[in-house]
Amino acid sequence: MNILKQIYDSLSRLPMIIIAGLFLILSILNIFFHIFPVDPAWITILICGTPLVVLALQRIITQFFISSALLISIAMFASIYIGEIFAAGEVVFIMAIGAWLEDRTVEKAKKGIEGLLRLIPDKAKKIKKSDNNSLAEEIVDVSDLRIGDVIRILPGEIIVADGEIISGETSVNQSILTGESLPVDKFVGDVVFTGTLNCFGSIDVAVTKTLQNSSLKKMVLLAKEAENKQAPMQKIVDKWAQWLVPIACLIAIVGYFITKDLTKAVTVLVVFCPCALALATPVSIVAAIGQATKFGVVIKSGEALEKMGTVSVVAFDKTGTLTKGILEVSDIILFNIEENKLLSLAASCESHSEHPIGKAITSYVREKKIPTHKVSNFVMSIGKGVHGIIQEEPILCGNEKLLEDFHVSYEDSLKLTLDKLYSQGKAVVIIARDYKVIGLIALCDVLKENVKEAIYSLYSAGIHRTILLTGDNKNAAEYIAKKSGITEVNSSLLPEDKVSIISQIENEGDYICMIGDGINDAAALRTASIGMAMGTMGSDIAIDAADIALMGDDIVKTAYVKRLSNATIHNIKVNISISMVINAIAITLSLLGILNPITGALVHNVGSVLVVMNAARLYDRKV
Repeated sequence: MNILKQIYDSLSRLPMIIIAGLFLILSILNIFFHIFPVDPAWITILICGTPLVVLALQRIITQFFISSALLISIAMFASIYIGEIFAAGEVVFIMAIGAWLEDRTVEKAKKGIEGLLRLIPDKAKKIKKSDNNSLAEEIVDVSDLRIGDVIRILPGEIIVADGEIISGETSVNQSILTGESLPVDKFVGDVVFTGTLNCFGSIDVAVTKTLQNSSLKKMVLLAKEAENKQAPMQKIVDKWAQWLVPIACLIAIVGYFITKDLTKAVTVLVVFCPCALALATPVSIVAAIGQATKFGVVIKSGEALEKMGTVSVVAFDKTGTLTKGILEVSDIILFNIEENKLLSLAASCESHSEHPIGKAITSYVREKKIPTHKVSNFVMSIGKGVHGIIQEEPILCGNEKLLEDFHVSYEDSLKLTLDKLYSQGKAVVIIARDYKVIGLIALCDVLKENVKEAIYSLYSAGIHRTILLTGDNKNAAEYIAKKSGITEVNSSLLPEDKVSIISQIENEGDYICMIGDGINDAAALRTASIGMAMGTMGSDIAIDAADIALMGDDIVKTAYVKRLSNATIHNIKVNISISMVINAIAITLSLLGILNPITGALVHNVGSVLVVMNAARLYDRKV
């Protein structure tokens, strides 16, 4: 079986098809000049016909499936039987070209999703009691960790196991799992996940799941299951072949009994071969993929391009897809202080912080070239904020919890302002000087340009529903959805939640396109009918998991891909119509004796040229 497969693969490769074409040309010359004692088209039949016969038999025996390969095999043997060797070679050669083109368009980059697990260090710091009952660290393999073991995670380290914090407090960057743009504050009793990043404090974690059962491993398995679930789409030409084969044979048999002419019957079989039909799909797809590449869109397979035309629902991740994934200052609210003075005090204090909010404020003030001050007695409180002494005055930068610790009171109007900013999904830093609130600085993940235009264009292209699937909190999600024009919102999701929602939509009979950029989107991208990744900002794993990548991160291109897919499907249908009309005319001429096997085979070339010319229009067509 392996030897047959090797022979099949070797004969189906482009160099062998080129050699077959050269021998077919020699066969044409031999018709006129009788150069060779044996028709060179026999070599073409051997190279291009063998894979078709093997494929036809394999599909009949193993799948009980009548394919176009069976009809071509019948026509080939019939032509050989009556001595029309060139006709037999020409038919199988055209089909070999079509098969090669289609194989070229459906090759998908299937790099291992196992790359996710390489994010986790090999070693862990296990805490155990020594002989004198003191605690000691022991370096162990992560794979050897068991439920109940206690591990220590230092600031800046990757958390190596799912578990519960039993000592310490910190902020954890969970973007690998949830896509959240801000670290999440964690305290004793809170759960942490494998692969996430410990940002600040040292924590001791009791392991609750081994690596094989961890949240990250589960994400890997989800992505693999989704990949295996996606069966290849049945080729259009083979759908037609299920009834083309019996009809062709019936017409040929009836024609033979009426005309008593075997040549006419064989000619019917030759002209009925779906040569132009075989090129209708792959050539259109190659042309469309070529156009997409010019516009910075990488479509990995013809199947993906065709499926996109059936999509009626589009789901978006938030961070990095709809938004820039970078915190920026959005609002500055002052209470009896100048703006530059407030920013100077805040940036001076936050300049010692490693928190993304502090870095964003510091960067904003640096760009404005506002001078800062020296800070003494700097303290960072996990989950609350920072404070220090500037010019002999205490400065607080943080949230309401920090103000409560220092007994700083504020009016109800300030609470209303905070609630309004929180409802917009913004992070807010309250600045107090000498224990009195002097201002607020709000930050948010900024919406990308043209997002609203992209959503409107998708509706215009035939999309019926748009959905936001994000790990961010409800307020942030609803605010971004409202600004972008997305109608449905699902927030605070883990990767498996996204997969569940997508599967539910597909079970309802809708085709869905998932658009994301992060590692946490990989399983959802593979589960969806079509996965589309943001190529420049997106993670390599997300891009590998997707069927389509937008290399410029221009979200408007999503609507372009939908329109291109619609145009491609229309082009394929036109090509199929052209090939069927030519077949109908050729069959009539064959039964009337106007065409013989050789001229009938040449008619196929005309049909194939027309199909290729029509498909080529997609390359430069404006969609």
